[in-house]
Amino acid sequence: MWGAIIGDIVGSRFEHRNYRKKNFALFSAHSYFTDDTLMTLAVAKALCKCGRAQDIALYNETIRCMRLMGAKYPYAGWGSSFERWLKAENPQPYQSFGNGAAMRISPVGEYARSEEEVRRLSKIVTGVSHDHPEGLKGAECVAMCVYLAKNGAGKEEIFRRVKGEYYPEVASLSCGELSKTYTFDVSCQGTVPQALTCFFEGNDFEDTIRNAISVGGDSDTIAAIAGGVAEAFFGIPTALIDVAKLYLDEDLLLLAENIGEEWKNNGYGIVRR
Repeated sequence: MWGAIIGDIVGSRFEHRNYRKKNFALFSAHSYFTDDTLMTLAVAKALCKCGRAQDIALYNETIRCMRLMGAKYPYAGWGSSFERWLKAENPQPYQSFGNGAAMRISPVGEYARSEEEVRRLSKIVTGVSHDHPEGLKGAECVAMCVYLAKNGAGKEEIFRRVKGEYYPEVASLSCGELSKTYTFDVSCQGTVPQALTCFFEGNDFEDTIRNAISVGGDSDTIAAIAGGVAEAFFGIPTALIDVAKLYLDEDLLLLAENIGEEWKNNGYGIVRR
C-alpha cells in the first residue's frame, strides 16, 4: 500500500511536466497525493471489511469506500468518466480500460492468500467500474506481480509470468528507450507494461521509483503501479514512509495506519520472501 502511495506522491509533480531523468529530489513542496492514493486506500479499506465475505458484499463495499473518498476529495485529479461514476446515483461499470484499474490494485496482491484469490478479488474490485477486458487484465497483472513478489518469486519468474500470461510486449521494453519515445497514455495496456519495466530494471525500491519518473508519461500512476510491486519485492525504507506520511491529511493518515494495524494483526500483507 505504501509503495503505491509513495509512487503517487513522488510522481504527482511530474505528471504534466515529465522530467525523464533519475536525478531529482523524491519529495518537494510541490508534491501531493492524488486520486491514486485515495483509491488505493479505498480498495484496502474495502478488503479489510469484506475481503473474506461474499463477492457481492466486497463489490458493494468497494463502491461505498470509493464514493466516500470521491465525495470528501472532489479535486484529487479524477478522470472525467470516473468522476461521473463517483457522482452517479447508481454507479455501474462503464467498460473502462483506463490505468486507474491498475494503480489502485496493489492491496489485493498483498491481501490474497492464493493466485486464485488474486484473480477473484481483482476482478471484483476492478469490475465495479473498469470492466473492459483490458482493464481487468491490467489490474490482475499488477495484483499478481505483487502477490508473487511477496511470496518469494524472483524477477525472472515474475517477468516470465507477465510476458507469458499478460503482456508479451514487455520483453521488448527498456527504461532507456521509453525515456526517449514513451508518450502520455492513460490506458492499462499503455501503462502497465511500462510501469513493470521500471520495476524489473530497479535495483531497490527508490531506484524503481526513479525509473518510473524517468520514462515520462502518466508519472504518478506509473510510479504508483511500479511502487506497489517494488514494495512487495524490495520492501521500503522506513524513512521514506515517514516522509510520505507528512503529505497525507490527518484523516488519511489515520486511515492508513488503521489499515496497516489491522492487516498486521490478521497476517495480511506479510512479505514471505
